[in-house]
Amino acid sequence: MYLNIYDISKEIFSLKAYPGDPEPGKENWFSMERGDPCNVTKLYMGSHSGTHIDAPRHFMKNGKDAAAVPLEKCMGYCQVVHYNGKIGNDFWMRRLENGVDKLLIRGDVLIDMDAAENMVRYHLNLIGVENATVGDQTCQKQVHEILLGNEIVILENLQLAEVEEGKYFLAAQPLKMREVDGSPVRAVLLKGL
Repeated sequence: MYLNIYDISKEIFSLKAYPGDPEPGKENWFSMERGDPCNVTKLYMGSHSGTHIDAPRHFMKNGKDAAAVPLEKCMGYCQVVHYNGKIGNDFWMRRLENGVDKLLIRGDVLIDMDAAENMVRYHLNLIGVENATVGDQTCQKQVHEILLGNEIVILENLQLAEVEEGKYFLAAQPLKMREVDGSPVRAVLLKGL
């Protein structure tokens, strides 16, 4: 059997941070070039650097942290769709079939409060976008509260340019970090399982 693997993650250090977030950086802690026995790198970044998931704690005071996000929500079969613009009611009927509960959207998409409420109604447990965030300046907080309040995992900063529409197996597990509101991930899609 032939298995296709699609790396849908963006490289952390070459990606501009979301406005106001810390810029990612790194420095040599130990360096073999300086005579140390090994290389160890010290990392600086926000919890939402690069391709990442939002945990409920991101917008909810007592929400689950990154370590408590159920892994079954971050891996499993998903549907990849191509779409640009604001998600309206016509979007759902054509794209959520056969019990899909994870949806990745390729394109410049706006998820507003109505779209977020539909994601709850259709029992999604993960929504992934290429944008750095869901919502826009007028509704970003409310969209996050709706999705995260219903424990829908938000996967942001995806790179789906090489991925056709269809069904894939997604693996995008957060790092096991307690009391943290999000986590970078190495998100991959598998086709051919």
